[in-house]
Amino acid sequence: MKHRITALAALAVLGTAACAPADAPATPAADAVSEAAQQSASAADVLATLPVKGRAAKTGYDRDEFGATWADVDRNGCDTRNDVLARDLTEEQFRPGTQDCVVVSGALVDPYTGQTIAFQKGDGSSVDIDHVVALSNGWQTGAFAWDEARRTAFANDPLNLLAVDYSANRQKGDGDAATWLPADRGYRCAYVARQVAVKAGYGLWVTPAEHDAIARVLDTCPGEPVPTSPAVGVPAGTPTAVEPFANCDAARAAGAAPLHRGDPGWSDAMDGDGDGTACE
Repeated sequence: MKHRITALAALAVLGTAACAPADAPATPAADAVSEAAQQSASAADVLATLPVKGRAAKTGYDRDEFGATWADVDRNGCDTRNDVLARDLTEEQFRPGTQDCVVVSGALVDPYTGQTIAFQKGDGSSVDIDHVVALSNGWQTGAFAWDEARRTAFANDPLNLLAVDYSANRQKGDGDAATWLPADRGYRCAYVARQVAVKAGYGLWVTPAEHDAIARVLDTCPGEPVPTSPAVGVPAGTPTAVEPFANCDAARAAGAAPLHRGDPGWSDAMDGDGDGTACE
C-alpha cells in the first residue's frame, strides 16, 4: 500500500530547493545543472557540472547537525523512516491504530545485494534506511555551510534515501563511490546516478577520487538517466510543480525555509528586502 507517495513526491521536490549553500547565491554551475536537468541530461552530463575539490574537514560534524532523526518533515503524521519503508517494501503491514503509518512487516528486494529480505519491525538487523550520499560526506562537501533547516531537508529527502540490506549499509558506512559500491553490479549505474542527482540538487561538490569512481561506473552505461523528483515508486506523470507558498509560515511548515529566488515555492512577495532570500 503506497499511501504516502504524494507526500514523498512533494518532499523530494522541496529537497531540491538547496541548489546553493545557504550563505551564497546560485552559481553558474548550479544554473547549468538546472538547465541540463530540464533537457533530460545523462548522469555523466550532470557529473561534469559538479565542482571537483578536496574534502573539507570533518570538524564540527555530528548527526544532530542534521536535525531530529527521521523527522516528519513533510508533515504527513509519519516519520521519514516509516515513509521510506512504506514506499520501498512490498506486502507491507502496518501497526493498527497508526493510520497506516508504522510499518511492522514487509518484503524488500534489496537494491544493493539483489536479495529479497523479510522485514519485521524490531528485528534490528534486516533492513536499514541508507542515505545514498552519506550525511558526513555531505558535511565535508558543502553541507557544513548550511543552516539546520537545510540539513534537515537533506537528511529526510526521499531522493537521498533507500531501504536496503542492514549489513550492506553497515559495510558502506559513510563511504563515497571511491570506497564503496553495491555488490549487485547491475545496480551500480543507478546508484551513482542517484548520488550525482543529490549532489547536483543540493549544490555539493565531489572529490577527485569520488568523481573518477563515478565516471568509471557511468562509462559502463552511457546515457544513464539522472533520477529526479518524484521519488522512486511514484507513478509516471505525477505532477511535480510546486505552487508558490502562501507566506513564510507555510514555507517554514514545509521545511523549505529559507527560500532562494528560483527555488520551488518561491514568491517575490515574500522577499521584502529584495535580496533574493526569503523567510530567513
